[in-house]
Amino acid sequence: MPPAADGRTPADGQRAPGMVRRAADALARTDSSDGAVRAARAARRLIPPARPAVSGPRPSDRLARLIAEARQDQPSAVRELGLGAVAVWQSLRSRRPGHGDRAVTATILFTDLVGFSTWALDVGDEKVLDLLAQVNTVTESVVSARGGRIVKHLGDGAMAVFVDGTQAIEAAYEAICAVSAVTVDGHRPQLRAGLHTGTPRAVGDDYLGVDVNIAARVAAAAGPGELLVSDATLAVADPERYHRRRRRFRAKGVPRELEVFAVVPRYEN
Repeated sequence: MPPAADGRTPADGQRAPGMVRRAADALARTDSSDGAVRAARAARRLIPPARPAVSGPRPSDRLARLIAEARQDQPSAVRELGLGAVAVWQSLRSRRPGHGDRAVTATILFTDLVGFSTWALDVGDEKVLDLLAQVNTVTESVVSARGGRIVKHLGDGAMAVFVDGTQAIEAAYEAICAVSAVTVDGHRPQLRAGLHTGTPRAVGDDYLGVDVNIAARVAAAAGPGELLVSDATLAVADPERYHRRRRRFRAKGVPRELEVFAVVPRYEN
């Protein structure tokens, strides 16, 4: 049979609708599969929360509502990814420069998972995302309960700020304990944490400056399940509420006179 003007034969035209239908069916199955939905939902939970709008609903809030209401009776990875895209947009917009730049007194917490990269290389992305989602959830819960705020997630760790030094110590220790109770595929993660108090610059929802760098260095020196605290934080905390043991500490960019202690809160029976 001679080809058509566009070079296709009638057989090509007959096959095309069938191929399109099969492709559409495959996409639909993937979109509603449990694994894809769980992975997309876990990825969405990793997105830092945006600041609440102060001048009424945003256009992106309406878009998020429309996406959330689409085919609510069926699970959808595409819907989760759409909501995640809106959340990323709102988070970036709420953290853009120009939302204030001032020095504040704060106790800064850094955490990260010990040995995470090695474990992550041996498991699939879905388990990695599951672990990070659970770790982030329990960390945020503890930090919020102690009056702190998560500033941002940093891969397998987080940065948070507190006004009260004692609450920061207790939150950091409780986060270490809470994360140790998480289990994914038989793996129990181990968190380490570091605290330092100073006067970082608040830029939007983020914090910058030497004191932030010091807090990160203190955290990096901690061992699995260990909380290290600078003498600056101990100076503004309640000394009756923790046990402490001095640790040898040297790090690039940190004042030589800074003292660091391994700390465990003292809880009443």
